[in-house]
Amino acid sequence: METTRLGRTNLTVTRTGFGVLPLQRCDMDEAVRILRAAYHGGITFYDTARNYSDSETKIGRALCDVRDSIVIATKSGSSTRAGVIRDLERSLAELKTDYVDLLQLHNPAEIQNPDDEESAYAGLIEARDKGMTRFIGITNHILDRAEAAIKSGMYDTLQYPLCHISSPKDLALIDMCKSADMGVIAMKPLSGGLITHLAPAFAYLRQFDNVIPIWGIQKMSELEELLAAEANPPTPNDEMLSIIENDRCELAGDFCRACGYCLPCPQGIPITMAARMPLLLRRAPWQGFINEEWYAKMHLVENCTDCGDCRSRCPYGLNPPAMLAKALADYDEFYEQHAGDA
Repeated sequence: METTRLGRTNLTVTRTGFGVLPLQRCDMDEAVRILRAAYHGGITFYDTARNYSDSETKIGRALCDVRDSIVIATKSGSSTRAGVIRDLERSLAELKTDYVDLLQLHNPAEIQNPDDEESAYAGLIEARDKGMTRFIGITNHILDRAEAAIKSGMYDTLQYPLCHISSPKDLALIDMCKSADMGVIAMKPLSGGLITHLAPAFAYLRQFDNVIPIWGIQKMSELEELLAAEANPPTPNDEMLSIIENDRCELAGDFCRACGYCLPCPQGIPITMAARMPLLLRRAPWQGFINEEWYAKMHLVENCTDCGDCRSRCPYGLNPPAMLAKALADYDEFYEQHAGDA
């Protein structure tokens, strides 16, 4: 399996990373089975976060006996020094280790003041000084903040959404990080599941030698497909370029990336799935959504009070209530047309 250097950390990691967030949806035994298979398949980089429910616990259960052979990155969403340390102490216990290789601030609303002794950034520094983490980084979804993080020189790595539908301005971050000798971790290489062909997505990101995509995996079949791509890396061809161009056309503009920052909804609306439903019906096997269960979930949208919580938390500046209303109308039309075929 190919490896690369993670910026100035000098950590050597596999160019295929494992995004552990989706393993929240697996039971413990299956998650452990998938993680062990990933390790035996050669993957050495595992990215998780304190707020990914039991994902850290699953890594600890599956990989504690090979701790020295893997690189673990986790995140804290706290906005204070003390909060970051508390989060990390809990993470270390769940991961069954006394250090992480990379501790990242999880989508902070602003770039921290390095002189603020009680800031979240101060927590990163304290954790590094105490040996609780080897290196420090930041994740974000907003271009201006990502650029500011790179220019600040405060972080060893940047994690940012990058894929073949990313804008030229987003992709320019890759060269900015290379110039700053920062590691680049690409979250959402399949754009939250809306990119449905692995080969072109894999080949596109593989052209950037300083980018480590973290592929979200929740099924053994997904891992097997990824390991097969790593064993025989796909190279761009006319068919892949056509798929990429089609993805860029269909996914142009504003759409939900399923980051989940809008959740929870006070009305129980599954915003990240419901807002993307028109795209899911047309880009993924639709039969699993045309049933009584999803009909009921989609119609929770009718309970939206437009309280503004989701709108205020969306890192992309979207208007979820408006998107949900449109998505429900599209869903009902599709349901009426296809319910008999599901």
